[in-house]
Amino acid sequence: MSTLLHIDSSVRAAKNTNPDHDSISKNIALQFINTWRNNRPDDEYIYRDVGVNPPAFITQDWIGAVFTPENTRSLEQKQLLALSDELIAEVAAADVILISSPMYNYGMPAQLKAWFDQIVRINKTFDFDLARGDFPLQPLLSGKTLIIVTSSGEFGFEKGGVREDSGHLSPHLRTLSRYLGVEEIYEISSEYQEFGDERHRASLKNAREQAYRLASELSTSMQTPAPINEATNA
Repeated sequence: MSTLLHIDSSVRAAKNTNPDHDSISKNIALQFINTWRNNRPDDEYIYRDVGVNPPAFITQDWIGAVFTPENTRSLEQKQLLALSDELIAEVAAADVILISSPMYNYGMPAQLKAWFDQIVRINKTFDFDLARGDFPLQPLLSGKTLIIVTSSGEFGFEKGGVREDSGHLSPHLRTLSRYLGVEEIYEISSEYQEFGDERHRASLKNAREQAYRLASELSTSMQTPAPINEATNA
């Protein structure tokens, strides 16, 4: 049995009265999740919608609590770190992590960044040792697989694409994934939303098919297949 952690970050719901307002990233992620759970109904499933229920932003007092030795923290400091402890425990328990995110202003939503800020924490998900020279940070977790699901209004954010220099969502997620203990990454993307043309429809269809196929492969074999590239858009 494995543990699947599912993080959604769009501020939109998956289903709305007006279908044009349905979250694309959440619905692609749901395709993956439903396929996985159909194949592995006994797996533990943990879900957080940080877009709708965002974690608190970290504060000066939060940072002070983090750098206070655990055995000398006040009750107030322990309470400040309670959510962080809970979120870190979920990540630590997970074998597979799925993060779905729309691209907001060429990066991740503030709510998702707040989730990462609660988790990337010294002596919990990384340690720090200047004896390592110019790379003193070392992740403490390992062995996890990450599926990144993204949606964007424009296109061409991939390496070599026409907007490569403007795409900060996936690179940021990949950088931070080290501190989740991620060793394998798969990415599914839907583009062209703002154009609303055949390119968007093809991209969305491809992303949904990719989500189904990847979930089927991973859930039935629990072996890591060759990484799938970003969705190819017509």
